[in-house]
Amino acid sequence: MEKLGIPTASIIGSGFVKQAQTVAKGLGVPLPMGVYPGPPMVDSEDEIRRKVEESLVPGLLSGLTGAVRSTDEPEAVEPGPWEVVLRGGFDEVQDYFYRHLWTDGLPIVPPTRERVEAFLAFTDRGADDVIRVLPQEGREASIYSIAVHGVMSGCRPEYMPVLIALIEAISDPHFRIEDAGSTPGWEPLIIVSGPIVRQLDFNSGQGVMRVGRQANTSLGRFLRLYMRNICGYRIPPGAGDKGSIAQSFFVALAEDEESARAIGWSSFGEDSGFAPDDSVVTVTSVNCVSPPVYSSGDNAVNHVQQFVDVLGRTFAYWAQSGVKRGYWFPLIVIGPGVARVIAREWSKDEVRRFIWKGATIPASLMKHFAYQTGAWTMDLAQLVREGTLPAYYAASDDPERPVPLIVRPEDIGIVVAGDADRNQSRGYMSNNTQGSRTSRKVVLPENWLERLRG
Repeated sequence: MEKLGIPTASIIGSGFVKQAQTVAKGLGVPLPMGVYPGPPMVDSEDEIRRKVEESLVPGLLSGLTGAVRSTDEPEAVEPGPWEVVLRGGFDEVQDYFYRHLWTDGLPIVPPTRERVEAFLAFTDRGADDVIRVLPQEGREASIYSIAVHGVMSGCRPEYMPVLIALIEAISDPHFRIEDAGSTPGWEPLIIVSGPIVRQLDFNSGQGVMRVGRQANTSLGRFLRLYMRNICGYRIPPGAGDKGSIAQSFFVALAEDEESARAIGWSSFGEDSGFAPDDSVVTVTSVNCVSPPVYSSGDNAVNHVQQFVDVLGRTFAYWAQSGVKRGYWFPLIVIGPGVARVIAREWSKDEVRRFIWKGATIPASLMKHFAYQTGAWTMDLAQLVREGTLPAYYAASDDPERPVPLIVRPEDIGIVVAGDADRNQSRGYMSNNTQGSRTSRKVVLPENWLERLRG
């Protein structure tokens, strides 16, 4: 509306002012705003009224009447592609990049021209190809920028096809990268499937989520660094990342397809709609990780009931965030030994349905949890009438009726990975529809295997 010449004004909590200014800069529009000091959820009604009258309303009126219309701050000039920003030694490079907020706090590999060109040699795409202009600072997600950040993160040049697929996934509007700086502080989790797991030496076994294997570790670091530098999700002294406490990057989770196929289950890549021989990357938001789930017994129900009991309790609080939007997508990583026992009796779909049916919460408690996060008027019956939720969420008006934590059984992802010699699994909870599970096929360059062999 601002670009059409219609004055607007936004209501902003004081803690979000810097992020709002970053977004407005990326959009290229002015940002008149009425600011509410502090979080309203901890204020009394009298305090809310006073802050609205003294701070918020005057700011809104100034914006709508044109009294505050534009920012005249000079734009910082950023270096262009292939521009040499510094000539110096290793320590000088580290200091320079750190001062400009271009690192994640750890030393980076200097992205020299030679190193960047080595990455570009593993794609048939041009360095100037742009996948998308990404929010929130409006920079281009180009093949060149992917190569630069691959170098900086400690990736190997041959990871380039995976890095491109990864940025294509987060560039999909379905993923909602524009929400990556929200206060829950969710972190993207990468899942790698297909032949590329072996070709690039990903770890899919014991310690799969630990740092230590270059492919798993550097891929996770790459994505966080890319989101920081290209999208603009920086913690102070930067701006744009409002994760209140947040968490650090995950190493990439590689699927143990060999174990999955040995027990007759499809791979996660196939579950995501790809062919068995396709290499695939999937990105999903995670804001909660379950404890290690140990389960025992030689029949399926013993293990899957343990998923219901442990994961259901772990996910119970935050599930309302996804339920009120009609969608969230939990991920369960099942150890190969546990998966083998379950698969003797149940398919993946039967596992999903058992978990969906068993993991429930009283409707009144779900509404209470929603209220605590500011969703003061969550109404399950209304969400059913609007088509956001299936009818079973309004099967009765009993406030103590159990309602599913997970909206639909098919929303549950299952990956086989981890220590084959232990009876352990683990669950990962997404952040409602933010960072929605999104997959892309890894497109390999011509003569891939020859290039890989060097």
